[in-house]
Amino acid sequence: MSGTFGERLADAVAARGPLCVGIDPHVPLLERWGLPDSPDGLARFTDAVVDALAGHVAVLKPQLAFYERHGSRGLAVLEDAVVRARAAGALVLLDAKRGDIGSTMDAYADYLRPEHPLAVDALTVSPFLGPGSLQPAVDTARLHGGGLFVLARTSNPGAGTLQHALVGERTAAQVVIDTVRGWNTPGWVVGDPLPDIAAVRDMAGRWGPSTGSFGVVVGATLPDLDVDLDGLGGPVLAPGLGAQGGSAADLRRLFGTGRAVVPTVSRDVLQAGPDAGALRAAADRWTAELTA
Repeated sequence: MSGTFGERLADAVAARGPLCVGIDPHVPLLERWGLPDSPDGLARFTDAVVDALAGHVAVLKPQLAFYERHGSRGLAVLEDAVVRARAAGALVLLDAKRGDIGSTMDAYADYLRPEHPLAVDALTVSPFLGPGSLQPAVDTARLHGGGLFVLARTSNPGAGTLQHALVGERTAAQVVIDTVRGWNTPGWVVGDPLPDIAAVRDMAGRWGPSTGSFGVVVGATLPDLDVDLDGLGGPVLAPGLGAQGGSAADLRRLFGTGRAVVPTVSRDVLQAGPDAGALRAAADRWTAELTA
């Protein structure tokens, strides 16, 4: 991989717009396309999405679970799709939500190694075992130019039960965001005091050459932004657009217009298939709305 993930992401957004399309081949969607719930149906669905969109959008985000459920044949479909998507210029964010400690986290991070058969640009991870548990993934990402998006303030029902829990005077969600801010701050390592927010105000996470490679997941359907993203230095992955009720107006309401936000849409684009032109048209409608 050439350059850091943050640099590649900023370049892709400048060239193609900020849209990330999730590849979520769940059973009802396969049925809508007239495809069987089988490795063959999975392959036909995935091939159609990659062929239509990999040369068109900045990021594709396959959900690993929908491929794992078909065993080794499902993973083979995903391996082929990732190679073809990246060859066509799309960045691939593997939605795996992995989180563990030590050598296990190190093994999960292998998805970011270029020699891995399923090598991707970035990975979603979960910090439930403590932000420091993700250090092996941070180290691998830095070594190979990969990226991470850490679950921080999601908007699914019940998320606040844990994400609003207090750790000292901060919520758990804010601790995660502050830790990721540290990862994007040169010279900071786990165990050091978190960088003072006033010292990194200029690292606001805007698109550009200095975009950091470590981001957070913040839902696009939150009623209000109850975390502080100032000085994050990296991108925000914002799921929930379209079928889950989020809109471009919600993005502007929550994040303003100057922040590096990667809005993600799945069903609202995928249900337009299997026609390639219809898939591209659906993606274009979202891109136009997001960049208006």
